[in-house]
Amino acid sequence: QVQLVESGGGLVQAGGSLRLSCVLSRGTFSIYAMGWYRQAPGKQRELVASITTDGSTQYVDSVKGRFTISRDDAKNTVSLQMNSLKPEDTAVYYCNAKFRLAYSYWGQGTQVTVSS
Repeated sequence: QVQLVESGGGLVQAGGSLRLSCVLSRGTFSIYAMGWYRQAPGKQRELVASITTDGSTQYVDSVKGRFTISRDDAKNTVSLQMNSLKPEDTAVYYCNAKFRLAYSYWGQGTQVTVSS
């Protein structure tokens, strides 16, 4: 069973930066499209950023220009660099790995809190 472990969350002031990382184990990382989702209290989980196996990226409009997703297949790691953080970025951030339509795995989540 694929396992995903996130790290890098924390408390930061508005305008600050954080870098989230997610390591995949018990699987072949390079075959998975990877994504970062977030869920704020009382809101639905939303896709923040995604990266395909060939490195193509997509972002939700609210983070374009501030967040950057990247992957390192040699280290089985996907990262999310978050700059110019805003209080509305506060949420639990989840890493996701997808292979075709049948396989989807989630990490346990990491809390990001941005104070104003």
